[in-house]
Order: sequence, then structure tokens, then C-alpha cells
Amino acid sequence: MKDSTRIYLASFIVFLWASFFGIYNLIDIGIFDAHYIFSPSKLHALAIASIEGNGNNTRAIVANIVSQLQADPDLAPYLSVKEEWMFNNAGGAMGAMYLIHASITEYLIIFGTPLGTEGHSGRHTADDYFHILTGTELAFSAGSYEPEIYSPGSVHHLRRGEVKQYRMPEGCFALEYARGFIPGMLMFGYADGLTSTMDLPTLWTTTRVTGREMLGNLVRGKL
Repeated sequence: MKDSTRIYLASFIVFLWASFFGIYNLIDIGIFDAHYIFSPSKLHALAIASIEGNGNNTRAIVANIVSQLQADPDLAPYLSVKEEWMFNNAGGAMGAMYLIHASITEYLIIFGTPLGTEGHSGRHTADDYFHILTGTELAFSAGSYEPEIYSPGSVHHLRRGEVKQYRMPEGCFALEYARGFIPGMLMFGYADGLTSTMDLPTLWTTTRVTGREMLGNLVRGKL
């Protein structure tokens, strides 16, 4: 392939990506924004209140968060009624997640591990708010010389399009909220399972639970 052809091809790919994100941002502002039912600031306040009321008891913190969300009549119809935990392998990191809500524009989960893990954040089509409940998360952007440190009560906001290395040194659980084009994030969540772990039962559970919640909320008119 000639150098000029490579340049034109690379330029065309960049143009396609730029066009995609430009159109996506217009859709996000014009359509998606009306379908968001969660507020990052309210979730942060809920996480802090749950931590203050339950100390370092992760199970009690999670139970309080879920009960408070289910007590809100505006949110309850869109929340999962089952506490279903499943493993999640993504970006080289392994943990478990409990899906509280999933739709085209948002997801809300509890994610964590008592053992510790480390991996690639992924580069996503949604903003991700990682509310630390117990433990500590470390993060790093290329070019930085010091880690970002997130302790209980803090929020790690990974903006759409950004990428980081992250680590939970000894064990950490978080309330994770993503808003944007959620289907664009799914392949990242499936890639390790399809290419390395080959844990088909877990992939099936993830597909079944996520699909059930997304389709159910779509039927209710929630994108």
C-alpha cells in the first residue's frame, strides 16, 4: 500500500470517529438527557450517608443504598428486584457485580472484590462515576507521575473517551453509575470472557440479567 493511500485511509478513519462522536454528543444532549433518572450528586450523597451510617460494613452499606433507592417511587419501577451477583472480567481486572439498574442510557451496579484487582478502565461512550464505598482505588493517566487516590466517600469520574489504569490494592467495593450510550460499553465487558476466561456460564448470566433489565425498562418507555 502506498504511503499516500495509508494517509488517506487513516484520515478517513479519524473522520468517521470524529463524526460518530459528534453525532453521538448531539443525540446525548437532544434525546438521552431526557431519559436519565439518576443524579450523580444524589447518588454521591446516598453513598456518603450509607457509609456514615454503617462504617466499614460493606454488606450493610449496599443494603442501605438499595433500600433507599427502592423506596423512591420515581426510581423503584426501573430497578432490579433481585440481588444477583456475577463475576465480571474486563480489561484484565476481575471482580463481581450486582446489577441494580440497566437501560440504554444508564446503568447502576455494585462492583468490587475483597481480594484486590487491577486493569484497564476501557475507553467508553458514557461517563462513569465510581463511588467508593469501602477500600481504596488507585488510578493513573499516561504521563502522570503520581497516582490518583480514591477513598471511601470519594468519586472517581472517568469521563467518556478517557482511559486510565486502575487498581484496587487489597479489596474495594463501589457504587458504579454510568450514563451515556451503554450498549457501546458492552463489548468491553464481554471481551475477556470471549477471548481468555471462556467462562460461558458467567457470560450467559450477564447477558440474561442485563438483557432482562434493559428490555424491561425499554418496555416501560425508559431508554
